[in-house]
Amino acid sequence: MSQYYFSRLFKQSIGVSVYQYVMQCRMERAMQLLQHNELMIADIARLVGFADQSHFTRQFKRLVGTTPLKFRNQ
Repeated sequence: MSQYYFSRLFKQSIGVSVYQYVMQCRMERAMQLLQHNELMIADIARLVGFADQSHFTRQFKRLVGTTPLKFRNQ
């Protein structure tokens, strides 16, 4: 199965692209870690697969609507 065919079938059955699905999973895990851990945000960023904290913060704010620090303090 080609990558293109897989991505088309994935989007057809799940409703979002593979990239969007993976990002949603990473953000859900990050939200869990932010709520239940006292890890630093930079450590959480690395645990969920981001290269650095700034990239994680930008993506988190784009998808969740708030920064990781504000989310943690809520």
